[in-house]
Amino acid sequence: MVECLAMLPLQRRCDEVRPLDLERRGITLPPQFKSGTPVLSGVKSRTSFKIKKKRFSVTKKYTEEWTVIKPSEGPEKITSNGMSSSGEATGSDSSEYRGWLLKWTNYIKGYRQRWFVLSDGLLSYYRSQAEMAHTCRGTINLAGASLESEDSCNFVISNGGAQVFHLRARSEVDRQRWITALELAKDRANKMRERVDDEEDFVVSPETTATALRQKLDHLNTCQNLVNQHGLALQQAISQIEDSAKLKSLMKDPVIAHLIKKSAEFRVASSSMIKACSTFVTYAAHHEKEWQMAREQRERLEETVESLARQHMSLEKAMTKSKRNLSDIKQDRPPGEGVVGIFDSDEEDEDFYDAMDNSEANNGNVAAVAAAPKVEPPTAVAPLDTGKSTLSTRTTSRKRRLRIPDKPNDKANLWNIMKNCIGKELSKIPMPVNFNEPISFLQRLTEDMEYGDLLTRAAECATVEESLTYLSAIAVSSYATTSCRTSKPFNPLLGETFEYDRTDDMGWRSFAEQVSHHPPVSALHVEHDNWIYYQDFSMTSKFRGKYLQVFPIGTTHFIVKSTGHHYTWNKVCTTVHNIIVGKLWVDQSGEILVKEHKTGASARVKFHPYSYFSRETPRRVTGSVLSPDGSPKFELQGTWDSSMSCAEVLSSEGDNWDTAEHQTRWVKNTPLEDSDKIYNFTAMAVTLNEPDEEVAPTDARRRPDQRLMEEQKFPAANNMKLTLEEAQRTRRRAREAKIAAEGPSAKYVPKWFAKRECEITGEEIWRFTDEYWQCKQSQTWDRCPSLYMDDEQEEDAT
Repeated sequence: MVECLAMLPLQRRCDEVRPLDLERRGITLPPQFKSGTPVLSGVKSRTSFKIKKKRFSVTKKYTEEWTVIKPSEGPEKITSNGMSSSGEATGSDSSEYRGWLLKWTNYIKGYRQRWFVLSDGLLSYYRSQAEMAHTCRGTINLAGASLESEDSCNFVISNGGAQVFHLRARSEVDRQRWITALELAKDRANKMRERVDDEEDFVVSPETTATALRQKLDHLNTCQNLVNQHGLALQQAISQIEDSAKLKSLMKDPVIAHLIKKSAEFRVASSSMIKACSTFVTYAAHHEKEWQMAREQRERLEETVESLARQHMSLEKAMTKSKRNLSDIKQDRPPGEGVVGIFDSDEEDEDFYDAMDNSEANNGNVAAVAAAPKVEPPTAVAPLDTGKSTLSTRTTSRKRRLRIPDKPNDKANLWNIMKNCIGKELSKIPMPVNFNEPISFLQRLTEDMEYGDLLTRAAECATVEESLTYLSAIAVSSYATTSCRTSKPFNPLLGETFEYDRTDDMGWRSFAEQVSHHPPVSALHVEHDNWIYYQDFSMTSKFRGKYLQVFPIGTTHFIVKSTGHHYTWNKVCTTVHNIIVGKLWVDQSGEILVKEHKTGASARVKFHPYSYFSRETPRRVTGSVLSPDGSPKFELQGTWDSSMSCAEVLSSEGDNWDTAEHQTRWVKNTPLEDSDKIYNFTAMAVTLNEPDEEVAPTDARRRPDQRLMEEQKFPAANNMKLTLEEAQRTRRRAREAKIAAEGPSAKYVPKWFAKRECEITGEEIWRFTDEYWQCKQSQTWDRCPSLYMDDEQEEDAT
């Protein structure tokens, strides 16, 4: 269908449309139509082509379709770019072929219509023609590929097993056209590859070329000497002939006169040739020295680049050593000094690169690491005045582990998992640990504090609006790890706890407890000398076939002790795609509202959902900070998986804002080396499940199935997980029977949190009772329930 054909100026008498008319309208015709005769004509035309004009309505818009009728081949629709809807060569280049084909996708969807483009030996496909501008769904190189016909309409394209396209044409004729075009394109691609291989085989090194040129130049110099020698002899012979008396007597003969004239012209031409040859030899000899100098400079440049590459590698090694020795440095510093002083000193703008060689020689030396390039620690905060600290800190800094055992390379066998579920009750079928990561959800919730230094900076800001920029950044940073970590954490048992004391290096400590199991609710409390952070987290989920949506329930609170400012914010919806088929990937969508309830200032951060048809940056977040009167103060932008920045609004008029230069508020920490082998854990996540003998008996670190999985004992971990879950069901049934006998007073009561009404929002929240740390100091754990097994029971279960 071509709407613009109806707009062409047809002559009333002959009703002809010539190729020039079509090309002026931007319509590319196939080669067979590029002639001087009319390609489209009315009924009265004498040519063999006829026009049938159809009018029809599509969504109340008037359109027209012109169809070219060929008596020998039947109707084919010409599109505005010269393509046939059934698949035709486009334009004047017959190597390009486009059209619709049915492609096999999966057993659920079967064959789906896709737009295929064959060009330059590559077969690509798209969901529609509009996608050609931005999104290619797949490409296969026909060089070395195989074509197989299954039946009259189906055929298969494979390039050795890496990619296989199962395709179906609309008809046998259409299939044959595609097979012919693919065979021609394959032949051209193979010839092109052979030509390139031949050219690569005959590549000559620069040294060989220079030697050959020097030999040719010497040969040319010899030839020039011979030309000079014989040319002078020839000129002398011609001069002698001209001076001979006998020849003078024959000058009257026209033939002799013509010979004398030509000899004189030859003498002049040979003199010019000798002079030009001499000039060329001199010029070539002169430039030979320049070429030699250029070659020597290139060799020196290659040596310099190689030296720089070696230095760059040594710098990277030194930086890696600096990161690995960071914990040792922290341990060597006096307790009264902040560890981060190494990075936040007044000399942070100085150039340290001259001292990099010492960083390799002084293995583990503090001065060497201080001289290394500045490395931002995972959670850098300003040095704390420990003399005024009200938190119970360790006497010495603890050396934490830097890595966990690599996960096995073998993937979970779905058939083995299903086979082990045969004959079991549906409620007793556990989720295998193969789909988990070796941490509990309480530990994953504590990971929100990886960038806890942003909270410290927010508490130190002079204005509420500036504090909101840092709080917006930490609200976004909690989703950074979801871009690469799709494994599921262990579900906490009722009464399970997790403490994480980082007062020695980060200035805060946290405690989390699973306060409810149906529905599951986790409570987290974090305290610092100048601020308090707490939240309770629950969620609802909806499975929509291809993806799973998780809607968080709960509010995050942040209180600054020095000013009394109370901030709250919510979480956004998380969507897990490709639940059934394909690779899992996670996206975030929704809006976070960060509000300060004392002044009324607020910040809004919007998470833009991913779209196949959008050209915007994926995982983009935008927002603004508003003053209590609603005027914009800061503009926010970034991506939730990498960084976030803000810019002060200088002036605003409606939606048009004049802003200052953007300043970075948060940047994602550099991943660990080979992090994909350790579940894409960050430096903080690696330390979460590190054994600690001083924690409560209910701490997630003591959970045996989680520990067995970390140690790669998957069968034992699955058995232990089933045992723990069955023990929890037994406790629940006993508790329900007790409630039926004694009443609501027998309900489970959390040990370290109590439900209270929030004085700001009015909602009921779980607040920390501040009793855990005293019990830990005295190692009094009488109130803790028995969730896990002792060593003998653990051996029997595994």
